[in-house]
Amino acid sequence: MIPIFMGLMLLAGFRVQFPAQATDMEQLFLRWVHLAAGVTWVGLLYFFNLGNVPLQKELDAATKGKIVPLLMPRALWWFRWAAVVTVLAGFRYFMILAQDDAQNAGEPGLFGRWMGEWLAIWAVAWLAGYLLMKYAKGPLSNGWILAIPVSLVMGAASWMVLECLGHPAAGNRTLAISVGGGMGYLMMMNVWGVIWRCQKKLIAWTKANAEQGTPMPAEAAGLARLGFLASRMNFWLSFPMLLFMAASAHFPFLSGK
Repeated sequence: MIPIFMGLMLLAGFRVQFPAQATDMEQLFLRWVHLAAGVTWVGLLYFFNLGNVPLQKELDAATKGKIVPLLMPRALWWFRWAAVVTVLAGFRYFMILAQDDAQNAGEPGLFGRWMGEWLAIWAVAWLAGYLLMKYAKGPLSNGWILAIPVSLVMGAASWMVLECLGHPAAGNRTLAISVGGGMGYLMMMNVWGVIWRCQKKLIAWTKANAEQGTPMPAEAAGLARLGFLASRMNFWLSFPMLLFMAASAHFPFLSGK
């Protein structure tokens, strides 16, 4: 499709010039893959939260037994692998930017330190969020109240990342993506570490219940709640994540120390 489109532009008299440097072509390709996979991932995230969750509440057990085993495995396959492709392409792009900033600063060793600190901070933030969701009791069992400590964790992780990467040579793109991309990395961890782990069990139990009359296990309600909370966290995190990713190129509002 792309070669055909470019050929039509040439025939129409447009002057098409590709980037001369291989690194520029790589960045163009990474951004394209990142956006295409990201649209797929976030689109399904919004479908699950805005369409599927309300729908499931209206379905009886028999109808769920027919719909869930057919719909969810397919949708979740695209959902979780789109998350992987989005994060991998974005992380490689982030690495290029951070490495350029480190080299411009005359301190190539900064690159390895930045990457290590970035991964560690967001991994700890994911673990903290997971533990809050998994062991939420009392007032924290209310999702709106649980959102308060989760938001504090996300804010602390963002602040720590900016503190660690806040070198005078660090550009707006590197700093903005360090926050937005970090949230995306955490969201992918939720997809694979929480949502998919919960859903694959729930799908199997729902199918067995419909086909064989096997009762749903006692832990099904807890897994459904955990998966729901992780999906809701991703839903709300997608908005600041998209803001920071867009700001990296369109609204420079961060600068190194």
